[in-house]
Amino acid sequence: MKDPSLRRSVTLFRAFLNEQREPEHCYTLLARDAADQVEAYGRVKDRVVVDVGGGGGYFTEEFRRRGAQSFLFEPDLSEMTAHGTKPPEGAVVADGYLLPLADGVADVTFSSNVLEHVDDPQTFLSELVRVTRPGGLIYVSFTNWLSPWGGHEWAPWHYLGADRARARYERRTGKAAKHTLGENLYAHHVGTTLRQVRGRDDVAVVSARSRYWPFLAGAVTKVPGVREFATWNLLLILRRCP
Repeated sequence: MKDPSLRRSVTLFRAFLNEQREPEHCYTLLARDAADQVEAYGRVKDRVVVDVGGGGGYFTEEFRRRGAQSFLFEPDLSEMTAHGTKPPEGAVVADGYLLPLADGVADVTFSSNVLEHVDDPQTFLSELVRVTRPGGLIYVSFTNWLSPWGGHEWAPWHYLGADRARARYERRTGKAAKHTLGENLYAHHVGTTLRQVRGRDDVAVVSARSRYWPFLAGAVTKVPGVREFATWNLLLILRRCP
């Protein structure tokens, strides 16, 4: 699928709507799309790709299918098997704040939809940078708090307050919400994140764009205020400085 394009955005959105019923289809499609985004900056064949927080390993498996030496590092064992999948061979239970890797071992360090679950994004990003070789690529994508999906399963009611939205979800579904603000979900914003990343001297920002937006994907992130709602999911492509 061409990126960006309306067809691609609609296809991904439809898959996402059916995520609970067809997780294999949803995450396989998302992994294929993300790998295409990475390969827009160079093929991953024979490259070392570190997947940080990749859950069931769909991204790791897709990179391996393309010839990469890809490895999954996931802090939550239950996430590895959440959809009845078997973790990829060699998967490691490890915290993204302290990866069991030497400096500069990865050609590509990949993190999809993890940053919003991290209390200290700067430290997390520093660890991604540390394990990436000079000149290597860092892919970071996350759902910002003020996007329509910022509250995750209790969105869009998070606009009325996290506690109220969570209580509504539990009242409506009769089950406990997976996410709690301040415990495993955090209110990160597009503008703040862009300023923090651009203020670093160990990475260069190659691209800052909406991950799923069907047109003008880079332009939407440049408009203060509007970007907090319209970006939906911020994608950063960073290059490790020498």
